[in-house]
Amino acid sequence: MSTSKVAAPPETPTKKPTLRAGAKKARGREARWAIYLIAPTMVMLAIVIGYPVVSAIIMSFQKDAGLDPATGLFVQGGFAGFQNYTHWLLQQCAGPNGTTVSCPPGSLGSQFWNAVFVTFFFTVTTVILETILGMWFAFIMNRTFRGRGLVRAAILIPWAIPTAVTAKLWFFIFSVAGAANALLGLHVLWTSDEWASRFAVIIADTWKTTPFMALLILAGLQIIPEEVYEAAKMDGATTFQRFMRVTLPLVKPALLVAILFRTLDALRIYDLPQILTGGGGGTGNATTTLSILVVKQIRQGFNAASALSTITFLIIFLVAFVFVRFLGANVVRTTENQQKGVKAQ
Repeated sequence: MSTSKVAAPPETPTKKPTLRAGAKKARGREARWAIYLIAPTMVMLAIVIGYPVVSAIIMSFQKDAGLDPATGLFVQGGFAGFQNYTHWLLQQCAGPNGTTVSCPPGSLGSQFWNAVFVTFFFTVTTVILETILGMWFAFIMNRTFRGRGLVRAAILIPWAIPTAVTAKLWFFIFSVAGAANALLGLHVLWTSDEWASRFAVIIADTWKTTPFMALLILAGLQIIPEEVYEAAKMDGATTFQRFMRVTLPLVKPALLVAILFRTLDALRIYDLPQILTGGGGGTGNATTTLSILVVKQIRQGFNAASALSTITFLIIFLVAFVFVRFLGANVVRTTENQQKGVKAQ
């Protein structure tokens, strides 16, 4: 007796393609909604940031209205090409008969490279001091002890004080009969001497913004699991080894972001040295930063000031690019790598 095989019923088709199509449609709707929600912000940024930047670049290629050195007549501005940029970068000023000559000592055109030096000197010195002190303060605030909230509030007070008030406070401290000379038993002209005025600005700025560094570094310290330190202790790691091989690598993203923010802020410093020393000191421009030089130039001509502000913008942009591209201060990429690591686990 032959047995016939019963054919198996055909398999029902899976609904994976349909589900994938639905997921694609959902992602498409989310993308469109994201564009709709971001569009107003992008339009506002284009108006508030993009338009002034483009206008400044256009103005930087125009001449300032003024007296013609050759004729002594008042002339309107016109297309200047790169004349405003050579005025600052090459320190060339307008001479007779349309020629260019070296800017005389003491003129704004001759102060550009000194302002660049002063700006970077303030930036490098203050950021290094604030990073060291901020790390120290962050370790103190990260410990568990009685009165920790009071200590955190006391450390953050200088950062909460407006910069103008801070500058005026240190102006009285650094006066000839102020607290600084009284405590040191010296007679230093803190706001008049060339290098003393520079160190006065550095001390005031470090006191003002170290809490900001400490706050960002503290946020990085608080996400480090305690189990990591316990494992390092069980492996026999010393305090220094735990700092170098555990704390520093794990707090590096927050530390780099803090350094980036403070560097960009220090490159734009204006109000503190302007109020504390008037941008002078010693030779008259010992504390003149690029931002102070821009404001001084605005009083003489908007177009040359636009060229200087464009140069300052490019300098700050290059510094930010170096931090993000080569030093690893990329918050978005760091966050994505952390999320990938969590998914892999």
